[in-house]
Amino acid sequence: MTSPIPSARPTSPAHPAPPAVRLHDAVASRGGRPVLRGVDLTVRPGEVVALLGANGSGKSTTVKAVTGAVPLERGTLELFGTPLARFRAWHRIGYVPQRTTAASGVPATVREVVSTGRLPLHRLLPFRRSDRTAVDRALAAVGMLDRARDGVADLSGGQQQRVLIARALAGAPDLLIMDEPMAGVDAASQQVLADTLRAEVARGAAVLLVLHELGPLEPLIDRAVVLRDGCVAHDGPPVPNTGLHALPGHDHVHPHADHGHEHDRPRGLLS
Repeated sequence: MTSPIPSARPTSPAHPAPPAVRLHDAVASRGGRPVLRGVDLTVRPGEVVALLGANGSGKSTTVKAVTGAVPLERGTLELFGTPLARFRAWHRIGYVPQRTTAASGVPATVREVVSTGRLPLHRLLPFRRSDRTAVDRALAAVGMLDRARDGVADLSGGQQQRVLIARALAGAPDLLIMDEPMAGVDAASQQVLADTLRAEVARGAAVLLVLHELGPLEPLIDRAVVLRDGCVAHDGPPVPNTGLHALPGHDHVHPHADHGHEHDRPRGLLS
């Protein structure tokens, strides 16, 4: 069992910035099947929000709607106060998919994978010293700097997850989105994830997590948003020491992913 994780919160500014995510009355379908039925979701700078729910509840579709990968049939989405149609600053968003996409069957070193997290910052321009420094800093943050030259395919599942997190951190995002980051990783990697999130929150980043259960991340969670049948069944503080089981809308089904394609590439983001 991991040790308790202290929370860390930045000081609230006198003039708060707009929410990193503001999704309102979102309606969306996947493969002709209605999935979201009027979802509201707000994530503010310095806030950690856990998105919870059973299989098919709409967690993954909600995240894909936030990243622009799933179009809304009704409703609005603003990112950092800008409507999605006008939003271009994708470098401000770091996306961590489920770890099964880390190796992707393509030979690549740890450093090469993490370096792709810098691409949205300057497109096709050559890498600069600042880019190499940012990659080293991200690798060090997840304890993988000493494995930088190793092949990603040779790593354990937990180590691959750390690489995906480092790739997202390399761009110093203002919004960090993680899809099931705790699934199938060891206790050491879970602790690395918790430490990383605490550091991101301390510098003011917003964090949106898709989780099966709160688990050891519970002390870091500001709000739990529980989806059920494409609707928000609960939006508020998580129940202490109980996680998903005690929250409204939990129906005791415990899969690790929603129906549909979990690894679609979000529009504007390098997944």
